[in-house]
Amino acid sequence: MSTTDLQNLYQEVILDHSRRPHGFGLRADPDAHSHQLNPTCGDEITLELHREQGTDVVTAVRWEGHGCAISQASASLFSGLAEGLTTAEISTRIDSFREAMRSRGTIEPDEELLGDAVVLGGVSKYIARVKCAMLAWVAAEDALAKLGA
Repeated sequence: MSTTDLQNLYQEVILDHSRRPHGFGLRADPDAHSHQLNPTCGDEITLELHREQGTDVVTAVRWEGHGCAISQASASLFSGLAEGLTTAEISTRIDSFREAMRSRGTIEPDEELLGDAVVLGGVSKYIARVKCAMLAWVAAEDALAKLGA
């Protein structure tokens, strides 16, 4: 598959997640939540973490928000990735994603850790869009901190 074909595929995945997001819609009684705003463009995300009682396993990631396709797709991709992981495993993935996003395209996202979220790797080349991609991940990091994770 050519680079152009791969970029087109990644664009389609991003657009699909922004149109039909996973984990969209808040629920009652989250274990932790965070609301984040990107003041540069106005994107907003409220993200909730729901854990299995008595454990550090996240059973559900729910979110609502509005903004560009990248911020909405990123929240959807994060939601699908994080469910079923421990808080420590989620923190590791957030760190890996942040490293890739800050690399300006020099670091390829780790597919083993990030799954389908690797489609956002190309965003790292566009500094103005990195905040859009990071918004849900920052919200998750804040929610994890509220859990004491």
